[in-house]
Amino acid sequence: MGQEGNPKKRLFRLKEDSAIINRMGFNNGGVKEAVERLKKNTNVLIGGNIGKNKVTPNEKATQDYEICFEALFDYVDYFVVNVSSPNTPNLRELQEKEPLKNLLQTLQNNKLQTTNAKPILLKIAPDLTDSQLLDIIEIVNETKIAGVIATNTTLSREGLQSDNKSETGGLSGKPLTNRATEVIRFLSEKSNKSFPIIGVGGIHSAQDALDKLEAGASLIQLYTGFIYEGPSLVKEINKAILKNLK
Repeated sequence: MGQEGNPKKRLFRLKEDSAIINRMGFNNGGVKEAVERLKKNTNVLIGGNIGKNKVTPNEKATQDYEICFEALFDYVDYFVVNVSSPNTPNLRELQEKEPLKNLLQTLQNNKLQTTNAKPILLKIAPDLTDSQLLDIIEIVNETKIAGVIATNTTLSREGLQSDNKSETGGLSGKPLTNRATEVIRFLSEKSNKSFPIIGVGGIHSAQDALDKLEAGASLIQLYTGFIYEGPSLVKEINKAILKNLK
């Protein structure tokens, strides 16, 4: 079902830090509305980013993920299991070992019952400890999901200069650059590169993108960097990747 998300204002630019804080709260019109829009898609690669509703208690969260998974299955190319948004109450608790393993295994079992399997990736927070990241590696290898997206927004406010630095929500942009790369490198090295990693977090230049790839990312995503640097950043990154390959 749809939900309004958190009260406005809920999106803030931190210009001095080249960052953004958001506390959107998974605002959406519901999965049925999303499906109707997705039916119009012809050839664009689509990822279904799924999470639980704000009012759903954690003990029933798996049901929300299953509903989204089943409804979107025919209309997306891969799934992202989002247990790392800081803006849905208690959502990050689902990153703990047993709840997360049960959730991912349930979705994997649902996938295996179909003839047209879709990859499932796990989106994690940058605020996890090394011990928690080791648990993530174990869970990914046990459940055999397709990979990890590292990372979502952070709750850290270290070193910020902007007036909006005290707003609650998830922080993205340049302040996340180094930590996201650290998480990618840790996952890649400690897992012996046993699964793909999509790198995201603070990519504002071609060098930032190369750093993520060098750390072990197979693919990268842009969000805040695209806003601050503009669409030409994509071209700059592609040129740098091609030059680096030579």
